[in-house]
Amino acid sequence: MEVQNASDGFAAIAQPTRLEALRLLVRAGPQGVTAGALATALDVAAPTLTFHLKELTRANLASARRSGRSVYYAANYGGLRQLIDFLMAECCQGDPRLCGPYVVKEAI
Repeated sequence: MEVQNASDGFAAIAQPTRLEALRLLVRAGPQGVTAGALATALDVAAPTLTFHLKELTRANLASARRSGRSVYYAANYGGLRQLIDFLMAECCQGDPRLCGPYVVKEAI
């Protein structure tokens, strides 16, 4: 992952509504949840939530799919993992006693 992509990802989750939306998407699993259900759960107006979901999607942390009249959003687990791996890639110089499973062998 490039520094700019990581920066985009962290910027996307640096906003409270987007962070909460992403946490809900992670909990929902790969099937995702409708935008309406997310708006209700977060008590956010639909247009506002659409803006935030677009930012998460642009940062490769969420995806959208249409089913009939509904739009379902889901966490992009691969994108989330890349972001975490980027941050933890050289954790404690690779000492597994300190970083456990987050020691990543790839170079950043």
